Amino acid sequence: MEARTTARISLTALVGTPVTDASGRLRGRLKDIAVATGPEAGKVAGLVLKTRTGLSLVPSQDVMETPSGALELRSAGELPPLKDGGNYLFLQQDLVDRQIIDIHGRKVVRANDVDLEWMGHGAAHLLRVAEVEVGMRGAFRRVFKGLLPKHRLEALSRKLAAHAIPWQFVDVIEVDPARRVKLRIEYERLARIHPSELADILEDLAPAEREAVFTSLDEEVAAETLEEVDPKLQKALLEKLDEEKIADIVEEMDPGVAADLLAELPEERSDAILEEMEPEERQEVEELLEFDERSAAGFMTTEFVHVSVNATVATAVQALRSFDGDPESVTEIFLLDDKEILRGSIPLARMVMAQPDTRLLVLAEPRVLSCPADLNQNEVAEMFDKYNLHALPVVDQQGRMVGVVQSDQVITFLREKL
Repeated sequence: MEARTTARISLTALVGTPVTDASGRLRGRLKDIAVATGPEAGKVAGLVLKTRTGLSLVPSQDVMETPSGALELRSAGELPPLKDGGNYLFLQQDLVDRQIIDIHGRKVVRANDVDLEWMGHGAAHLLRVAEVEVGMRGAFRRVFKGLLPKHRLEALSRKLAAHAIPWQFVDVIEVDPARRVKLRIEYERLARIHPSELADILEDLAPAEREAVFTSLDEEVAAETLEEVDPKLQKALLEKLDEEKIADIVEEMDPGVAADLLAELPEERSDAILEEMEPEERQEVEELLEFDERSAAGFMTTEFVHVSVNATVATAVQALRSFDGDPESVTEIFLLDDKEILRGSIPLARMVMAQPDTRLLVLAEPRVLSCPADLNQNEVAEMFDKYNLHALPVVDQQGRMVGVVQSDQVITFLREKL
């Protein structure tokens, strides 16, 4: 059994290549390469040929490379015309010169060329996509194509450093509404990227590509990402969404961040979004909208873990398990009496080390810091610095706990001041 071999060739070199039949008769020239999407993403489905009668799509297995560099059809039959409706990505038309997402590198790049491989020989002589060239090598090929002989151009380009992304790490951004359904590019891998990195990717994209990516995300991922982007970009991302879709996203956001977002929108649109929200989430956000955004209440979130002042460790663990907010934001448990007056706080680490039947009041800090809801944001930041806080309870005029300011909100505030 002969060893399987591969031969690398660029899309730039292939486009324009003459295609003949076994007798040497010219049948057309290669115009593009159709690649499958969905479950068979990356598989070369066919070669698009420009013939005297129009465009034809020839199955990949019906074409082979010859020693001269030309392409040869395995049969001499009629060439099937290219029809609309195929679930394909066309490399030259849809990929080259477009912005793409490097999933592995968590960044946006521009596709300058595509490297393909001829695999095997004879009956198994098939073409597959290897990687996308995003550096100078691909740009060099395209600039000097037609000015240098093909073999010379390929040899010189190979001397340049390769900056390529393996095909499995590429997500194509499709923005043309007429082709979006047809191409069905998958975005599941985007959901695995950290929201802050996904926010960076969105900021680097052009508006149309940004919209295509953001609208492909589910509500939870979209909400987490929206919390990480600049307020101006938040508004731009939501601009073309309807109120129902925005409401679904806002419901997944931290109430404090959601209130800040809606406060930046025109009142009419903000009210329309609130109207589409579920009653419980709407009430939380509406209450926060009443506060001055430059106060502690403008910083705070209403999502925090609290239990009765007489509760035990076991009760607090159950409260943590049923907490609907972000579990990573929880650094301490707050003790409230039957009038919701703040009576104490327990660091999470201290509670975890205690026995289940231990009363939380025994573990509570001897003094618990809090601030009034109308305290200026600068003074809130000073308290975090002075007392080295992770979280700061916010109370109303009666001493009832209404929310908590978390350290990441203060850090964001301080960074914006720089």
